[in-house]
Amino acid sequence: MKKIIVTILLAALLFSGCQPAATGTQGGLRVLVVETFLADITQNVAGERLKVDALIPLGLDPHAFEPSPRDVARIADSSVLVVNGAGFEEWLKPVLTNTGGQHQVIEASAGLTSRAAREGEVLEGDTGHAHDLGDPHFWLNPLYAVTYVENIRDGLTQADPAGKELYAANAAAYIARLQELDRWIQQQVQAIPPAQRLLVTNHESLGYFADRYGFRIAGTVVPSVSSDASPSAQQLARLIDQIRATRARAIFIETGSSPLLAQQVADETGARVVTDLYTHSITPPDGPAPTYLDMMRANVTAIVNALR
Repeated sequence: MKKIIVTILLAALLFSGCQPAATGTQGGLRVLVVETFLADITQNVAGERLKVDALIPLGLDPHAFEPSPRDVARIADSSVLVVNGAGFEEWLKPVLTNTGGQHQVIEASAGLTSRAAREGEVLEGDTGHAHDLGDPHFWLNPLYAVTYVENIRDGLTQADPAGKELYAANAAAYIARLQELDRWIQQQVQAIPPAQRLLVTNHESLGYFADRYGFRIAGTVVPSVSSDASPSAQQLARLIDQIRATRARAIFIETGSSPLLAQQVADETGARVVTDLYTHSITPPDGPAPTYLDMMRANVTAIVNALR
């Protein structure tokens, strides 16, 4: 379905002739980043030398994103495009193939090895998402975000060699903040007894976070790494049994996702539904998670408060 939509959008772009205004920057680059959290990370590396724009609006789940003709035009007009990679933006492939223009694509997750999908985490049949064979949510482990920063630093340096020293200094400073965040999370998690470090999530997104900080994924409402799949009645029944068996205390839902299925499971198990995780998008400046670092701190605080 999304392939059809992208084809229509490309045709609309061709016949409308719409072109966005170019973004002037000191480095002469038009930097477009697909996700908002990734745009924040990129801006920290770019500093004041480059203006970084996000493609997907704040608060929108990237799994559900469908590019408009204006979005396609922005992609075509960009000189540097930063993506998460690891199959997270499958819809982008036909866009890049058909828009033309000169793009340097920086894959932030390049070099990281995806978790293999665990038994029961992938829906039977073809969901239409290549990343159902692996988890692309590397950024929810801050130490993997260090790799993001290094890839972005190297990509910006390749595109703008004159900014090399600035990008290197900014990247080093931000990596230090990521390492500090990692230590803070470890300290916060100590408040949760090990037996209670059980995560039930809306979909399979917190695997790398769980691996790093000693949690166990006790189940998912949507048994897929994509949030736009649908569970069967049998899968929901299995999840209810898992929660009862493990005595998991909470079901964690990312903002923007419907809590209805999670609430049905909670009604059967007595688990609490926590709906304020920011896993795919940061918030506006006046919100609780205006940066990637704030997003991670807000998530950890919500998890610790629900499980300790």
